[in-house]
Amino acid sequence: MGSSVTTRPSLLVIVGPTGVGKTALAVYLARHIPMEVVSADSRQVYRWMDIGTAKPTPEEMAVVRHHLVDVTAPDRPISLAEFQQMAYAAIEGILRRGLLPALVGGTGQYVRSIVEGWQAPEVPPNQALRDALYRVAGRIGAGGLYQRLKSLDPEAARRIDPRNLRRTVRALEVILISGRRFSESRRRAPLPYRILQIGLTLPRDELYARVDARVDGMIGAGLVEEVQSLLEMGYSPGLPSMSALGYREIVEYLQGEVDLEEAVQAIKHHTHRLIRQQYTWFRLDDPSIHWFWARESVREEILAFVQSWLAQAN
Repeated sequence: MGSSVTTRPSLLVIVGPTGVGKTALAVYLARHIPMEVVSADSRQVYRWMDIGTAKPTPEEMAVVRHHLVDVTAPDRPISLAEFQQMAYAAIEGILRRGLLPALVGGTGQYVRSIVEGWQAPEVPPNQALRDALYRVAGRIGAGGLYQRLKSLDPEAARRIDPRNLRRTVRALEVILISGRRFSESRRRAPLPYRILQIGLTLPRDELYARVDARVDGMIGAGLVEEVQSLLEMGYSPGLPSMSALGYREIVEYLQGEVDLEEAVQAIKHHTHRLIRQQYTWFRLDDPSIHWFWARESVREEILAFVQSWLAQAN
């Protein structure tokens, strides 16, 4: 009796820390491979937050279409489940057009939720409980609430930035309603895609120097004016979007809490810390990620590697 094998559709994934050049690589690949990009960046989803999130330029988006950029307002956060729903819809649309979908970004939770087929916890939002948890945070601080999560679910706490109050509240919400650890509540679905993960990296000091120069460039490009405009539009500094890296420091400057030089140094310092956190999501010893140096001289090698992988599917 003969057997038939159905080839799963291909999904390219490009990961790595902030500022390493993921978008530039995607644009380069798109000049040689018919593809579209699905952004896996938790900050680029917000409209009017362009400079501080290092969104693809109009020129880059003219080369390759980007999905999940500018999809919501700064006062309308997107849950992980919503991101997954939009990402899967974008990927399926790209495949229907006969193109290669490329998931590109440095938000580890977003990337892993697709690559590992996470199924979000089946615990609907409970606004009364959330409000109660936010009131507790108001008394003991975001750090105090995070410590409570750490005592209940160390693994979940390890994956959450202590300053990310929204995610801390959600994890506690799931734990308190379900009686199970948040880290245990994610089921995994069978992966519908054949996946190739490309990782970009650099020596740490070189990467830090690169992101420091990028921060200076953001200031020169008008980051202060961008944040001022968001405040004038009525977006509260307390919004999760406005607490994003680069925005909260400039808000502190605009509110007179620090001078501009201090704000810029804080952005650089916090960006270095973010990079260290991102390497806990994208580990250099992860056998599922094929790591390359993030240098232009390596792009042809990466292109040949991807093309060879694509040829194996045919």
